[in-house]
Amino acid sequence: SLLESCGTRGRAPYDEVITHGFTMAEDGRKMSKSLNNQVFPQKVIEQYGADILRLWVASCDYADDQRIGPEILKSNAEAYRKLRNTVRWMLGTLAHYDGEDVPLAEMPELERYMLDRLSRLSVSVRAAYDDYEFKKVWQVLFNFATVDLSAFYFDIRKDALYCDPISSVRRKAALQVIDRIFRAFVTWLAPLLPFTMEEAWLDRFPGEGNSVHLELFPDLPAEWRDDAVAARWEKVRRVRRVVTGALEIERRDKRIGSSLEAAPVLYLSDEALLSAIEGLDMADISITSGFDVKPLAEAPTDAFRLPDVVAAVSPALAEGRKCARSWKILPEVGSDPEYPDISLRDAAAMRERAAAGLDG
Repeated sequence: SLLESCGTRGRAPYDEVITHGFTMAEDGRKMSKSLNNQVFPQKVIEQYGADILRLWVASCDYADDQRIGPEILKSNAEAYRKLRNTVRWMLGTLAHYDGEDVPLAEMPELERYMLDRLSRLSVSVRAAYDDYEFKKVWQVLFNFATVDLSAFYFDIRKDALYCDPISSVRRKAALQVIDRIFRAFVTWLAPLLPFTMEEAWLDRFPGEGNSVHLELFPDLPAEWRDDAVAARWEKVRRVRRVVTGALEIERRDKRIGSSLEAAPVLYLSDEALLSAIEGLDMADISITSGFDVKPLAEAPTDAFRLPDVVAAVSPALAEGRKCARSWKILPEVGSDPEYPDISLRDAAAMRERAAAGLDG
C-alpha cells in the first residue's frame, strides 16, 4: 500500500498512478438497489461481449465521474459495429493483395495523401497512449475509420479496386496502402479492443504463434509525411463536401438514385481551390459519371452552396449508357464490339482477366 511503502521504503510503490471518478447511472445519479439502476459488468459482457465494456471504459473521461447505462452501451455497440465493418471490409479487400508494391513516387497522389494521414495519426496515437489519454486514442481512430476511410478513401477507391485491370498501378497502390492501414490500425486498437483485433489479425495472418499482442506499434517511414500533398488534398476535400452535399439533396428528393447517375457542374473561382483540383479526376473523387468546372460568376441562383467554401454546385444527369460492370453512365458504353455493354476501361479489364484465366 502507499502508506506501508512510504514508511518502509521512503517512496511510493509505483512510479505513476491514475485515479478516476465514480461510476454513476446513465442519468448521473448514484447507483443503488432501491433505484434499480445498477449495471453489472458480467451482464454487459454476456449481452455485448467484453470488448464493448472495454470500449465504454476507453470512451470515458476518467478525470470526471463516468456514466453507464443501456443507452450509453447501445451507442458504444453501434460505434463498435461501424468500426468492425471497416476492419471487415479491409480484410475482404486484402484477400486480393499479392504483396506487389508500388514505389512511393509512382503512387497516385490520393494514396500518398492517405499515407501522410496515417503518418500523422501515428504521432497522435502514440502521444495519447503515452499520456494515458485513452479517450483521445479512441476518438482519433474512430474518426479516422468513419470519416477518412469509410466515407472518403474506401468510397472513392471501390471503383478502382473492383473494376480496374489487375495490372493497374492505381489498383495495386490502393491495395498496398490498405495493407499498411490495416497493420497500423489493428495494432493501435489492440489495447482497447483486444479480442476483436486479435480475431482480425489472425484472419489476415493465420498461424500458430501469431498474435497482434506480440506486435509493436509500427514505425512508419518518414518519407510518408508530405505537407504539400496534405495541404492540397485538404482543399480537395473541401470542394468534395460541396459536391456530395448537392448530390445528397438530389438523392433525398429522388431525382437520382445513385451518385453515378449524376454529372455535376462545379462553379469555382477561388485560385487556391482551382489549383488544388487541377489535373485530378473529380468525377472519380466525387463518385459521379461526369464532372465539369465553370467560373463561379456563372452559377445559377439555386445552385447548392456551403457557407465555408466559396463554390457552388449544380447537379445534372449523366449522359450515355450505364456500364453493366462499373455502373457508370458514359457515352463510350457500346463502342467496344466484344463487350458492348461496358465501358472501354472495363472492357480492357475483362480482356486482361480472360488472358490470365480469371473470371470476369
